[in-house]
Amino acid sequence: MPTDLRTIAPFETEPEFRPRQRKGITALTVDIPSSNHRARSNDTRPPSRWKTPEFALYYAVFLTAVPIMVWVPVNLSSTSHLNYTLFYRRLSPGWILGRPIDNSDAQYRSFRNNVPILTALALSFLSLKFVYTRVILRSVPTPPTNTLYRTPFLIFFSIIMLSGLHGTSIIKIFTILAANFAIAKFGCGQKWAPFATWIFNGAILFANEWNSGYTFATLHPSLEMLDMLPGVYPRWHVSFNITMLRLVSFNMDYFWACNRAGPDYTGSTLIEKQRVSTTHSLDTFSFKNYIAYILYPPLYIAGPIITFNDFMWQHRHPTSISLRKVLTYTFRFLASLLMMELILHFMYVVAIKDMKAWHGDSPLELSMIGFWNLMIVWLKLLLPWRFFRLWALSDGIDPPENVVRCMANNYSTLGFWRSWHRSYNLWLIRYIYIPLGGTKNIVLSTVLIFTFVALWHDLSFRLLAWGWLVSLFIVPELAAVYLLPTSKYGSKPWYRRVCAGGAVLNILMMISANLVGFVIGTDGMTYMVKEIIGTWSGLRFLGTACACIFVGVQVMFEYREEEMRRGIFRRC
Repeated sequence: MPTDLRTIAPFETEPEFRPRQRKGITALTVDIPSSNHRARSNDTRPPSRWKTPEFALYYAVFLTAVPIMVWVPVNLSSTSHLNYTLFYRRLSPGWILGRPIDNSDAQYRSFRNNVPILTALALSFLSLKFVYTRVILRSVPTPPTNTLYRTPFLIFFSIIMLSGLHGTSIIKIFTILAANFAIAKFGCGQKWAPFATWIFNGAILFANEWNSGYTFATLHPSLEMLDMLPGVYPRWHVSFNITMLRLVSFNMDYFWACNRAGPDYTGSTLIEKQRVSTTHSLDTFSFKNYIAYILYPPLYIAGPIITFNDFMWQHRHPTSISLRKVLTYTFRFLASLLMMELILHFMYVVAIKDMKAWHGDSPLELSMIGFWNLMIVWLKLLLPWRFFRLWALSDGIDPPENVVRCMANNYSTLGFWRSWHRSYNLWLIRYIYIPLGGTKNIVLSTVLIFTFVALWHDLSFRLLAWGWLVSLFIVPELAAVYLLPTSKYGSKPWYRRVCAGGAVLNILMMISANLVGFVIGTDGMTYMVKEIIGTWSGLRFLGTACACIFVGVQVMFEYREEEMRRGIFRRC
């Protein structure tokens, strides 16, 4: 069934840019240009439904359902609950109202516990950059119009930072970087260069995982002493997945520059889409620019991902990032951080999930354990992305924003992945989707892309199952858009309801796929499905849940329409 009131393309390729009113809707979303459809004038858009009797009913459902969704996990986390003794040992001392905190998620704990250190590192970087810039500018008669003079500082700080993080493993990192650079330069635009780039980086990614980052002792016994200096974060190969994307970006951008495959610079100010595709002169692809880009400190650990072309254009023609924008983004980060702290202090769903302390829980309680675990997954990724993007913004670099919509404000499978890890999605479009043929091979491209995404995240069957499930769940949406196009049926009174029905199925499938991939795995999902659809009470709950999701989708549809009325253009 169709899941949008407009035509959906599986991957965005050519966003439209036009003047618009930039007005944030919530602290957890940002405005982005739409590439699927043109805005209709206000007089041709449907009138607002916010004050209609239909939406009065929806408000009543919201006022009932949302408090229940919050109360259920809080109740499951109370000391009086029968399953509390099964998971309470995973809790840690908290700071809100004397309650413990569920800091048991290892990935988020590594970020949360190191926020003070990361903040000190970012402030040190910005302070030293300020001093370096003042010294350089005082030594030249005319201030430069670019910031390329900062490249030596970026390289020096990167080496110091990586030495502290990874110790002697920096030797391994630079060896891989040098080999990848050699492939690009020896390839020099030849047809074999992209294949060599992908084979090399794919092999390195798998080898890093299988060998846990290697040890010097395995290379030669005389090098064992180098293993004694591992740094504060010895697992360098974990963050190298992000680095690998930048390696591919440099080589492919250089390959296209050698073949003049992109538009030439005309001298005008470039927007984000143009910075990505506009080629540089070949001397821009130097080793020092390569190292400065690959190891750029604010984005090295977790991204967001920025292409080499975009990175260099922002140094050659610096973008204007106001202090107000930086302060607003700081507030958004802190607001999200506080929200995460409140959830972890009052909802111990991660500990419940890890200990499988859900026996005897009702279908509603099981579903809320899954839902709030997904909310925590969303927030635990959003927070590092926002922290490091804030660091980059403070440095004058504007990387793409990730997570441009709240997790609970998505009804399209395709739209969800466009707005989830957006910088990664843009990378996939440029370096995989378009080279594979784009819309000419939608199904094949989608399967290959999500297989790559799953293996890129982790070499496990659980993630591979997730990638294939997502690919499978996209097919009904593509079929629905083809069979029931908006251009033909959009004016029909039943169309919006049919779209909402399809969106309900989409949401259920997205929840299922992400629970398998990132929360409870296939075994946990099997148990949850059995408990929900294997009893009459579970089926009654499922019917009620579908009705509530249907209401939520109708509100999302109107939310999108309201954005369009205000002149705010977003993807899906």
